[in-house]
Amino acid sequence: MSTTSGSAKWQGGIKDGKGAISTKSGALSDYPYGFASRFEGKPGSNPEELIGAAHAACFTMALSLILGEAKLTAEQMETKADVTLEKQGDGFAITAIHLTLTAKIPGADDATFQDCAAKAKAGCPVSKLLNTKITLDAKLMS
Repeated sequence: MSTTSGSAKWQGGIKDGKGAISTKSGALSDYPYGFASRFEGKPGSNPEELIGAAHAACFTMALSLILGEAKLTAEQMETKADVTLEKQGDGFAITAIHLTLTAKIPGADDATFQDCAAKAKAGCPVSKLLNTKITLDAKLMS
């Protein structure tokens, strides 16, 4: 079992307030976030991009494990997770995450690759955590 942490600080109201995000590892240390970076495209982070990064990382690691079980090793894999936040009723909800994967895997055929990618999408711990629609576009590069 493993436990780690992330933290957030906040000062002020929802629109004029300012927040800072930190991670136990120090990868983020008081990194700014707020209403403007979340909804207005201003500099800073937001929860959705952090979820996207976490999901992309987890899925790609899970795929590496599954490929290894199939006696395959990736030369390179890149995953992007597009996280959709939409207004629902009085609040907001993450309604979808779309994973886009490009991979170079010597010796892999597309059918095996697609099967492994689908298993990783369903089985990675972050996918299991998220209660939203998750889609995948996986492309094997030659």
